[in-house]
Amino acid sequence: MRRFPAHPFSPLDDPNFDGDKLKEECGIFGVVGVNDAANFVALGLHALQHRGQEAGGIVAHDPEQGFNSVRRFGYVRDNFTKAEVMKDLPGPLAIGHVRYSTAGSKGATAIRDVQPFFGEFSMGGAAIAHNGNLTNAAALRRELIERGSIFQSSSDSECIIHLMARSIQKTLAERIKDALRRVEGAFAIVAMTRTKLIGVRDPLGVRPLVLGRLGDNAWALASETCALDIIGADFVREIEPGEMVVIEDGKVNSSRPFAPAASRFCIFEQVYFSRPDSIIGGRSVYETRRQIGVELAREAPVEADLVCPVPDSGTPAAIGYSQESGIPYAMGIIRNQYMGRTFIEPTEQIRNMGVRLKLNVNRALIKGKRVILVDDSVVRGTTSRKIKDMILEAGAAEVHFRIASPPTAWPCFYGVDTPERAKLLAATMTEDEMRDWIGVDSLKFISLDGLYRAAGEAAGRDPKAPKFCDACFSGDYPVAPADKIAEGFEMKAAE
Repeated sequence: MRRFPAHPFSPLDDPNFDGDKLKEECGIFGVVGVNDAANFVALGLHALQHRGQEAGGIVAHDPEQGFNSVRRFGYVRDNFTKAEVMKDLPGPLAIGHVRYSTAGSKGATAIRDVQPFFGEFSMGGAAIAHNGNLTNAAALRRELIERGSIFQSSSDSECIIHLMARSIQKTLAERIKDALRRVEGAFAIVAMTRTKLIGVRDPLGVRPLVLGRLGDNAWALASETCALDIIGADFVREIEPGEMVVIEDGKVNSSRPFAPAASRFCIFEQVYFSRPDSIIGGRSVYETRRQIGVELAREAPVEADLVCPVPDSGTPAAIGYSQESGIPYAMGIIRNQYMGRTFIEPTEQIRNMGVRLKLNVNRALIKGKRVILVDDSVVRGTTSRKIKDMILEAGAAEVHFRIASPPTAWPCFYGVDTPERAKLLAATMTEDEMRDWIGVDSLKFISLDGLYRAAGEAAGRDPKAPKFCDACFSGDYPVAPADKIAEGFEMKAAE
């Protein structure tokens, strides 16, 4: 096995396996027209827990008691399954949110940063939950503060509430439109007034939002279709890019408050963020990921004995790679499904055991074998190195990594928790250098064209009009990140 060179950065490894994964900012869910809507929202948020595990919140409205909200740190199951909590959220209308901290007090979230956010306006109250990231939030925040706004959180999403407060429109729905015309970046919004459930997607449709129906008069909005499944709702359709829907009295009214733009849905939803049992663009996420593995096997074949996924996100691609290559699929790595936070003092020795607490190698299967490991991405590379060490210690003869996404070389500014560019392995190394640093026999990523083909674009990526947002791979940002550019971020030069 090769010796690997020193790396230009040496971040402390996260004690948990997922510390080297990109994190989606959040998941959103809303229901109108059912008794105890908050209970449905809690179920929907549970299905969306993979999109945000740091904290969650629910706001509900009851005609007699008005608006009520509960915000908590931790998992949905630990907070919103308790009768004493849910009794404080009565009513037929509710929205909810689960989050990671990408914008705001990153890594040190205060309860005031947990959504949904609520505001009391002259025509009544409104709550809003936001998935995405506003790329001009810093400039808006400065402007609003100079004009007298008092912010309660460090979240970019609170800007929307303040912009609504300053709007001169006569209805809350129109004020939401007014506010969102001022923001830049990516947003999927679920909002509520006393009687309305509202959903909006940004003109590019970067972040997902879907519409579901419960019976004759109840409706739901969710980040993914898997959250509709858990409450027994029928998937109706996706909210289209640039569309706003207002649901009241069992009716859905649609409008398009923004200038039309070509859709640029986040392609990483297909690779990693969305659950494999969700449907995106009329296509199974699982099938797209399996097809990524098929493309990988065509683009980067290698002689080996076993194809093994890095659980769990690498599993569908590993299945596709095995089916296309004819190399047997095997569960060479087993994931401990009950691993939470480290339960003992995280000394350096325990930190070094972080991956082993979550993953264990199936030694009897691996010993003496040439192993292809299929993973969804390489971000900093620290976890890849640890997994490689575990496989070699188990007696593998060779280790080959196949990655179900192109090299992640650029940060995301649209709602994904990405390290700064200097800490992305692919931003500082060539593919061969990454192979040597990780210390494997071979390392290959799917091409950007291959990823597009797997996602249903037979001709691959059209560089003049790409269908997806793939900025984390290509550096082609569909919306210039104004705040980051002001801080000195350099965009990729046009080719």
